[in-house]
Amino acid sequence: MIIEHQNVFKIAAHHRFQWEEAQQSHVILFPEGMVKLNASAGEVLSLVDGKNSIDYIVTLLKEKFKDVESIEKDILSMIQFALDKAWIEKVI
Repeated sequence: MIIEHQNVFKIAAHHRFQWEEAQQSHVILFPEGMVKLNASAGEVLSLVDGKNSIDYIVTLLKEKFKDVESIEKDILSMIQFALDKAWIEKVI
């Protein structure tokens, strides 16, 4: 799937994104287990809520992390990775 800036994604059915205090990180929970996310992945997926477009997510994170030159590429890579792993699904 080609990710376009107007696309909107949400956490996939049977998956849950949350902060896990014991892990001190965000995680994706699903029936088969749990994936501990690094800080960058947590930042991106915290904005994947079924309402925010990719364009909005990129704009928001570019503003928050002004010194990161390749941030758009990194965000799109994380979205693609989460999509490939079926952690997220397309709404629009």
